[in-house]
Amino acid sequence: MPSASKPLRIASVNANGIRAAYRKGMGDWLTARDVDVLAIQEVRAETDDVVGLLGPEWSVLHDPATAKGRAGVALASRDKATIHRVELGAVDFDSAGRWLEADFDVNGKIVTVVSTYVNSGEADTPKQVEKYKFLDAMVERLPQLADHSELAVVLGDLNVGHRKLDIKNWRGNVKRAGFLPEERAYFDRFLGAEGEPEYNNGAGLGWIDVGRRWAGEIEGPYTWWSQRGQAFDNDTGWRIDYHLTTPALAARVVGYSVDRAASYDERWSDHAPVVVDYAL
Repeated sequence: MPSASKPLRIASVNANGIRAAYRKGMGDWLTARDVDVLAIQEVRAETDDVVGLLGPEWSVLHDPATAKGRAGVALASRDKATIHRVELGAVDFDSAGRWLEADFDVNGKIVTVVSTYVNSGEADTPKQVEKYKFLDAMVERLPQLADHSELAVVLGDLNVGHRKLDIKNWRGNVKRAGFLPEERAYFDRFLGAEGEPEYNNGAGLGWIDVGRRWAGEIEGPYTWWSQRGQAFDNDTGWRIDYHLTTPALAARVVGYSVDRAASYDERWSDHAPVVVDYAL
């Protein structure tokens, strides 16, 4: 982990399959970015594959999905975590490959990092029911995390655009999974609703959307673009990759960026990494 004078750099990305991402340039990006903790979603590989790709300088935690080759979340760090957890929700709820918590000792402070991959869902299908089960489990777990550590971040592909600012073509997506009113209401519970006096500043469960706080009231910055058509070139994207933090950790943010590729041909995932510096 960094020295006391250097911010802790935490990055998150949905790799859309880490082996394919490495073939397209993920390794070069990671080498250049000086990341301390990397949260990966949609790993879609075996633990040995992840360790082999990242290299010996990384300590790797990986929670694969029950179905081989699907989902999967990982945390890679320069120093080993002190402890990690994968349980989320009721005993009969299968969250495998979608929720991985770890505690890190950073200059004597415990920082809790959660790599999560929320179900994509599909309106009016059993897939959407599973998505709501996951979001319900988050509603229950987030206050427990805040009690556990005042320096906690839940980051990853949360598969919901909270506000109209988070989706370029929001009018055409109000009946689609990812922008359904019922899904966005969960984020109202996490962060507060748009227009509330304390939205994103202690409302709801008190968590902070670092990306929106840093960017302000602007469209985007988007983190996912469809592979079809000209979505990437036209920046017709969705902001569905987040750093949600406790207020104490949000107060320590000194840098935020979405590492959007320079061109379509240079992409190594349909998502862009979200990189945040925390001064600890």
